[in-house]
Amino acid sequence: MTEQSPTPGRATDLRRGAIGVTGILFFVLSAQAPLTGIAGTLPVPLGLGNGGGAPAAYLLVGVMIGLFAVGFIAMSRHVTEAGGFYRYVTQGLGHPLGVGASQVAVLCYSATQAGMYGLYGVTMRGLGQQYFAVDLPWWLWALATMVLVQLLGSLNIELGAKLLAALVIAEVSLLLVFSVYMLFTGGGPQGLDPLHSFSASAFFAGAPGVALTFAIASMFGFESTAIYSNEAKDPVRTVPRATYLSVALISVFFAFVSWMFVSYYGAGKVRGVALDALQSGDATSVVFAPISATLGGWAADVLAVLLATSLLAGILAFHNGINRYFHSLGQTGVLPLWLSRTNRQKAPYTASLVQTVVTVCLVVPFALTGQDPVRTLLTWGGGVAVLSLMLLYILTSVAVVVFFRRTRLDTRPWNTLIAPIASVALLLGATVLALNNFTILIGASGTTALVLELSVVVVFTGGVALGYARRRPTAAASPTAPVTAEEAPASA
Repeated sequence: MTEQSPTPGRATDLRRGAIGVTGILFFVLSAQAPLTGIAGTLPVPLGLGNGGGAPAAYLLVGVMIGLFAVGFIAMSRHVTEAGGFYRYVTQGLGHPLGVGASQVAVLCYSATQAGMYGLYGVTMRGLGQQYFAVDLPWWLWALATMVLVQLLGSLNIELGAKLLAALVIAEVSLLLVFSVYMLFTGGGPQGLDPLHSFSASAFFAGAPGVALTFAIASMFGFESTAIYSNEAKDPVRTVPRATYLSVALISVFFAFVSWMFVSYYGAGKVRGVALDALQSGDATSVVFAPISATLGGWAADVLAVLLATSLLAGILAFHNGINRYFHSLGQTGVLPLWLSRTNRQKAPYTASLVQTVVTVCLVVPFALTGQDPVRTLLTWGGGVAVLSLMLLYILTSVAVVVFFRRTRLDTRPWNTLIAPIASVALLLGATVLALNNFTILIGASGTTALVLELSVVVVFTGGVALGYARRRPTAAASPTAPVTAEEAPASA
């Protein structure tokens, strides 16, 4: 099978130099959907995990992902084409495993995005009932928003970055105003009490595996810094800076804000409060009630709107990320060439359309069968995404070690050997914890958990088989051709 070549006169290139460090950073931060991560998921580690020790999990995950980022960034200096995990794993472990990783990445981001549509639909339905006396089903809100996201995904990337920047700034600002107020007023009934949130004994109390799993989920999307290499201004510098900044900001932000909510209730009482909220079905009250009580009643209305925009920002960020995977796989001949077509704005419009169709196929079955979109679509999608992400991180770290041992392009032990190996060890431990707590994570039976776990294995195996079937393009024409010492940029 020969490599597909772009048809003369048909655009397949993305817009070069369209986005800098700040723009990429907002794409990453919006993928975290900060308000969703705090209001939607924090009550779970607080109630079912290690209670007041939950903030420590975010810092621990920050260290773990920081170690992963060392090798990830070392690799990014030599692999500047778009494609994220696909390019990295291909360079280190070969084309078939790279294609397998690409399919797992698409599964990871698609499952996350579909799950977010479930929560988004419920949130928008509530807003429609409260402010417009309109009671539309959650899935109708979701489908209508898919049309909007499809439109935005087909426009230039600067527009998407600006929209995401505005939404992220709004939601982060309200959380920080509350948190800074709590910090300077000395916290709640037990004071700030950092030892009950950040000590080893606090972290290992209760079920730390649950807290660690949800902390890992909060890091979704940071690696998408590499997906925008083709559109970045000076990718050799932009991608590393955006990566380190995103890891640091995400982990510190979640640790600080969660600590302030623990402080508001008191480390000894927060578990009971969170458990009661989870059992009542109103988990967001753990976060919404303190902010409303502290900042005033107006905050409740603003929070409801910002939760919807937070989800919209995350959905759009994942949409853009999946588009870049489809575009890259189309360019290299793994998937049909037409997926790499771009429009006047140099946006991957055909990949955007396919991604929207995939999302519809994931969401509609839950609507047709009358499933609870939060308890099934959101939690199941999140569970699959966590396992997928762990596999991708491990494959990428191994690829980094193999790549630099083979090419000797960078001989720094810490960057190319020690940090990647340490990250693999930590990631394997985190994966074991995630599997042990998977039924809690998805809130379903062991059979359902097994099916979801096997879906990751099936997709990866199918991707590897596809990689063998779609023979790798020639080195002269392929963006994923092996980098040699003579053509690679010098190590920093």
